[in-house]
Amino acid sequence: MAKPLAADARKTLVERLAAIEHERWSHWQRYMHGKATKQEDGSLLIPADLVERWEKQIATDYADLPADEQESDKEQVERYLPIIEDAFRSGE
Repeated sequence: MAKPLAADARKTLVERLAAIEHERWSHWQRYMHGKATKQEDGSLLIPADLVERWEKQIATDYADLPADEQESDKEQVERYLPIIEDAFRSGE
């Protein structure tokens, strides 16, 4: 069984992972905003075909996703692995 992280190591790990999460989120927002049409009031209009696609993905468990969509999720996870591996190596 793995021992719990020391408080300072845990804080450092959370900060590093949060930075990647923010990068992932902002990348997604840039992509989504680029697909939408900005309205006069500042709101965004997302094309219906994309809404339908994303709602289907939201309602689908990972195991039931097509292989290409699973690969996309794995690519996102790859961004986190170096930090997690480093935490295991250094005993954080």
